[in-house]
Amino acid sequence: MSSSVTVRFTAGNEGRWRITTVQSVIGDTLAPAARLAVAEEPEAATACVWSLSGTTSNVRYANRAELTALRARQAGLDRPEATRAALIPVRKADAWWALAQDERRDILEEQSRHTAIGMDYLPQIARRLHHSRDLGEPFDFLTWFEFAPEHEAAFDALLVRLHATPEWTYVEREVDIRLTRVA
Repeated sequence: MSSSVTVRFTAGNEGRWRITTVQSVIGDTLAPAARLAVAEEPEAATACVWSLSGTTSNVRYANRAELTALRARQAGLDRPEATRAALIPVRKADAWWALAQDERRDILEEQSRHTAIGMDYLPQIARRLHHSRDLGEPFDFLTWFEFAPEHEAAFDALLVRLHATPEWTYVEREVDIRLTRVA
């Protein structure tokens, strides 16, 4: 991706997505709300239960072969059949950020096989990663997933596989927010 886009996820009474569950996986959860609005290049959030922002960026840690494979198989967002979504905010421990980038790459790809695991679920599950750490947000990453209802079990299996990896020993906060598109 050549340019970044700022995206704001705003929970409250408005939005295209109905929030079905907000569940802590690790650490503190977020307050429940009725709807979620997702806006690119947004104005400041007003009258909301919570708001999280992140920016899209260049792909980090993936090598050329992985990046090429991802781009060839990754489905786009906003597909008509993808009426289910998940927003997964994650914060990693200071120990993760104290590692050099090549050490993080080793844990993420060589040990945990993060990209390879994700590839097993493409193109049924589309995703977009948003970086939040440098914005002073409470999470380091906000990952947005979209999928058809019949692929929700596969999405759950993807999460189980990722949670079993060495990478997840560095996660200190994670929330699983499930959604259904209403309009």
